[in-house]
Amino acid sequence: MAGSDAADRVTEAMRVIDRADFLPDQWRHQAGEDRPLPLAHGSTNSQPSTVHRMLAELAPAPGHRVLDVGSGSGWTTALLGYLTGPGGEVLGLDLTEYLVRFGQDAIAAYAQPWVRIEQAAPGSFGRPGRSWDRILVSADAGDIPAELTAQLADGGRMVLPVSGRMAVVDRIDGELRTRHLPGGWSFVRLR
Repeated sequence: MAGSDAADRVTEAMRVIDRADFLPDQWRHQAGEDRPLPLAHGSTNSQPSTVHRMLAELAPAPGHRVLDVGSGSGWTTALLGYLTGPGGEVLGLDLTEYLVRFGQDAIAAYAQPWVRIEQAAPGSFGRPGRSWDRILVSADAGDIPAELTAQLADGGRMVLPVSGRMAVVDRIDGELRTRHLPGGWSFVRLR
């Protein structure tokens, strides 16, 4: 279970980083609703309660290097940027070129030079060869991708949906430990 300090920090981030800024114009008036909202090409902006839970479980701290896989419109990427602060590094990845540009524009308004969104490489997860303190995956891969666990630093944590369940993967002393949060979770498929 996520600690109350992590949850409080996420609540603060969600007050500062406005979801509406990361939604297409026709959906901005619904930004306060606790439901997923459509973006483009079958992608969605996840419901705030789900984002809150995932980020609280992820527990990113100032200075962390964080990978955001399936960044969509960039809302979670910007939230992670707030949570890591300028001493951190946040990389959002998405396959959809339109969403990458949309997210880049939205994040630019928040003046977070330590945060960026880039095009994901088709058929590849994350940025092989890099090491991350935290990895957030906002689409269901069906299993835990070994390519992503290989990028998880020692002491690092990854939170991701796996076949309708939410998994929390920790690398402790070089070993992976996985637990699942209670309940069912529905996400678009990770392509």
